[in-house]
Amino acid sequence: MSARLASGIWVAAYLKRLQIEGIPAYVIARGDDTAGAVLVKLALMDGTARAFMREYDMAQDTRVWRVLLEGAERDVDAAIARQRGFDRDLWVIEVEDARGRDLLSEMG
Repeated sequence: MSARLASGIWVAAYLKRLQIEGIPAYVIARGDDTAGAVLVKLALMDGTARAFMREYDMAQDTRVWRVLLEGAERDVDAAIARQRGFDRDLWVIEVEDARGRDLLSEMG
């Protein structure tokens, strides 16, 4: 089992990777620096969006990014607000890319 990276460090590294690729991203809600979960919203710039959260996949014995919700951006935003309502330690990162790039599945 590998050690988990502190959330604040992971977020900073993720934002830097996105910046290097020229993909705009913003911290919408700052969570717990050490152990806060991270939710990534990908705004596709056409009124739609996807929200991703990391889950443990027992079959693969690893943590993977899963689509939590996708559809109209306002619906995704409402779901994120609800999630944030019961998890104040949650980080919310918004990525804006019409091409759908989020870099979540890429090593880096």
